[in-house]
Amino acid sequence: MSGHSKWSTIKRQKGANDAKRAAQFTKVAREITIAARIGGADPGANPRLRLAIDKGRGLNMPNDNIKRAIERAAGLGQNEAYEEISYEGYGPGGVAVLVEAATDNRNRTASEVRSLFTKSGGSLASSGAVAWQFESRGVIECGGTLAAVGEAAIEAGADDVDEDAGSVYVYAEPSKLDEVRAGLEKAGVTVKSAEASIVAKSTIDVSADDARKNLKLIDALEDLDDVQRVTANFEVPPEVFAELTR
Repeated sequence: MSGHSKWSTIKRQKGANDAKRAAQFTKVAREITIAARIGGADPGANPRLRLAIDKGRGLNMPNDNIKRAIERAAGLGQNEAYEEISYEGYGPGGVAVLVEAATDNRNRTASEVRSLFTKSGGSLASSGAVAWQFESRGVIECGGTLAAVGEAAIEAGADDVDEDAGSVYVYAEPSKLDEVRAGLEKAGVTVKSAEASIVAKSTIDVSADDARKNLKLIDALEDLDDVQRVTANFEVPPEVFAELTR
């Protein structure tokens, strides 16, 4: 799962500027609204909402923004509700790309996503073309050493542990995410973030040039208002990773 930890580091670096942070607020607010609409406005009874709120707080999202996003769920009419939809495609070098979106206009979003794939030299694919190469996982980013966190993670019921770029990543079944997180915190582990995510089952190696092209595509896709998350199945070469994180 080392590919996921590198992605987390890259996204954290990108999110450091104000424009990116504002865009992140918008995406998290939409996730909060969707979660509240589907599962109710009580975070204690709605795990998805609780994780979305935690993600917002991890970004230092103001409490007023979080409150408004929850309240918006109650005010949305049926015709205004966001539709969650995934798009699948191939980036340069045959990289599998999975795009998760929340939109109030499916045609607009599909057109924007298709255009970006085409401009990158890739292509939008049919449903099911690449989704099988990814899986849902609970991902918990922790502080501390691999040995200490790993021991606590096993006790808490986690499936896997990985270390990269100063953090330790704990993986669990999405249904056990809250349980594993609670176990880690009870053991004294510092939990930086926890989310139900999509990760590649395995990754492929690409050239540095193709890696840069794919990262440019992913960056452009993530800049679309309707896109919530983009996942790809390639390893970022060390020299490209160094360029992005120095």
